[in-house]
Amino acid sequence: MKTYYIVRHCQADGQSKDAALTPQGIAQSHTLAQFLSSIHLNQIISSPYKRAIQTIQPLAHAKQLKMKIDDRLSERVLSSKPMDDWYEKLKLSFTDLNITYEGGESSQEAMNRIVEAFYEQIHLEENHTLFVTHGNIMSLLLKHADSNIGFNEWEKLSNPDVYVLKYFNSDHLEIERIWYNV
Repeated sequence: MKTYYIVRHCQADGQSKDAALTPQGIAQSHTLAQFLSSIHLNQIISSPYKRAIQTIQPLAHAKQLKMKIDDRLSERVLSSKPMDDWYEKLKLSFTDLNITYEGGESSQEAMNRIVEAFYEQIHLEENHTLFVTHGNIMSLLLKHADSNIGFNEWEKLSNPDVYVLKYFNSDHLEIERIWYNV
C-alpha cells in the first residue's frame, strides 16, 4: 500500500493565479502544518498558484522539504468568460464530464491531468507524497477514486481540506477525509 495526501489550499483573497492567502488563510496554513507535522512525507508537489504554495510553505519549512511545482495541479478553468450561471454549469459538469464552456476545460480533461500527475508518482515508486491543489480539481481526483463523488462533495470541501488516498497493488484506491475544519 502507498499513501498520498491531497490538500486543498487555505482561504484566499480571490481565484486568480496570483491570489494570496487572507490573514485567516495564513493562520490556517500554520494550523495545517501542525496538523500534518507527524506524518511521514517524502515530497511535496504543489500547484503553481500563489495560494497553494503559501498554504504548504510552513509545512515544507518545518519538514525541510523542497516543494516541487506541477502545472497539472492547477485549478480547472470552467470558462475564460465570466458566467452568471457558473454554479449551475459547474454542477452540470459533474454529471456530463465532457461538457465544455468557452475557453474552459471539461471535467474529464481536468481529471485526466491530475490523475496523470498522481499515477506518475505511483509509477515512479514515490510514496508519502503530499499534493497541494484546488477544490474543483481535487474533487475530480477524488471522483476518479470513487465515481460516487460529485458536485455535492465539492460543495462540502473546506479551505483547507485534506484527504488521504491509499493505493493498493491491485489498482484499488481508498479515500478518507482527515480534515474536519480543525
